[in-house]
Amino acid sequence: MKKVLVVGCGAIGSLFAAHLAHGGEVEVYAFDVSQLHVDAINRDGLRLSGAADLNVRIAKANTNPAELPVCDYGVVATKAIHTASAIRAAARCFDNNSAVCSVQNGVGNEEIIAEHVKYVIRGTTFPAGHVIEPGHVGFDIQGDTWIGPFEPTNTPIDRVEELAGYMTRGGMNTMAMPDARGAQWTKLIFNAATNPVGALTRLHHGAATRYAPTGELFEALIQEGEAVAKAMGVKLHGDPRHLVAKGANAPGKHKASMLQDALASRTTEVDFMNGAIVKWGEKYGVPTPLNRAMWALMKGLEHGWGEP
Repeated sequence: MKKVLVVGCGAIGSLFAAHLAHGGEVEVYAFDVSQLHVDAINRDGLRLSGAADLNVRIAKANTNPAELPVCDYGVVATKAIHTASAIRAAARCFDNNSAVCSVQNGVGNEEIIAEHVKYVIRGTTFPAGHVIEPGHVGFDIQGDTWIGPFEPTNTPIDRVEELAGYMTRGGMNTMAMPDARGAQWTKLIFNAATNPVGALTRLHHGAATRYAPTGELFEALIQEGEAVAKAMGVKLHGDPRHLVAKGANAPGKHKASMLQDALASRTTEVDFMNGAIVKWGEKYGVPTPLNRAMWALMKGLEHGWGEP
């Protein structure tokens, strides 16, 4: 039986770990920095509630990757700001035959992972959740996942297809694609439009969508992102506006991940979202003044938490 290591078993990582274990085709391991979360998973199992209700056992969760085995696949689900430290610590769990997939927000994570792993898989996922308590994650929004080879690493497509199969049969519908950039940029544009606005206004996703001034700002930010993707030659996999509508119509009052971070005074992923759009816009000569403004305001908000 092949082994899969989930690197970062927070909300999104727990969704993948639980469903992969539920599928029963692979041994699932988890590396997470929260000792309370790890202890709860090992003691009581990993529980999901909401869009799916599961309570599963995984092979082992640990805060020390040195105590975990070499795995055939990895799924990196940390915040983008933690990618470098997480993959550096977990690299000993992979060898030259392992393939590691990012299902993180933003762009730029695959390049970091590739510094430590031979085969890298580009991915983007649309489900959302939040940690209720150690060992228990609320599954807020269902959605699909798209994965494909990270081009510079020449990852064989059959490795992508095998991992997608495990995920899908476990209950996380995942499509293997020869080129996953379009799906990744569709979510990037959606995230860059909605996350900072929610974080700065403290509005949950539905409220920010339906309030005319912020809803119009979503649209203007989306248009900037679309212009950058077009200049790059990236064909989007769907319309980011449909994701905005889906999030707005989700049950409850879903808070975007950046709003959750802001409420907890945690460093956000804005560098990998709006910052990335600004960076690629500069490279391709596309103006992105609104994304730059969102980036600057979020960096200023973060700066304020440190008693400047």
